[in-house]
Amino acid sequence: MSVTTGAQLKVVQPGDGDVVPIPGFGAVFKLISRTTGGLVSIVEHPFPVGTLTAAHRHTREDEHSYVLAGEIGFRSDDNEVVLGPGGYITKPRGQMHAMWNAGTEPGRIIEVITPGNGFENYFRELGELLMSESAVAKPDAPLHGSAEFTELANKYGLTYGTPDWLDDVARRYGLAPPTH
Repeated sequence: MSVTTGAQLKVVQPGDGDVVPIPGFGAVFKLISRTTGGLVSIVEHPFPVGTLTAAHRHTREDEHSYVLAGEIGFRSDDNEVVLGPGGYITKPRGQMHAMWNAGTEPGRIIEVITPGNGFENYFRELGELLMSESAVAKPDAPLHGSAEFTELANKYGLTYGTPDWLDDVARRYGLAPPTH
């Protein structure tokens, strides 16, 4: 007789999860890597109309996105697509990518992060940084230029940039530049 050990049953009801307020872009943790031995993290992101994430590159994780609601645009290196509910995309580590609400209704995605590596904590720390006194005191200063932001990005193996295509995406979809 074999005995299976490891992950325990985890149930998260609709609307439940650990909410992390990030101005303009939230995070609701559905499954954290600590409970999966670092294998996977699952985060739900709301996408208010007009939201554009900063272009960034992961060096340690792949992101698998599943659209729950709305029309969400994805750009990963030279590939661009807009997906509706039920659409799925993998953004491999090493590719510069961004996401945006491409429609007129609020959107939501589930992001499956592999391996988990505790990456969900990046969103927690980013929210804290965005709400910190230094960020509030300088609302017009780009967060990407701050030493605190650079330290946080380095801690989680992220690089941020402004690829040639980002301004074009913002223009075509009528989006404001990302704040973080």
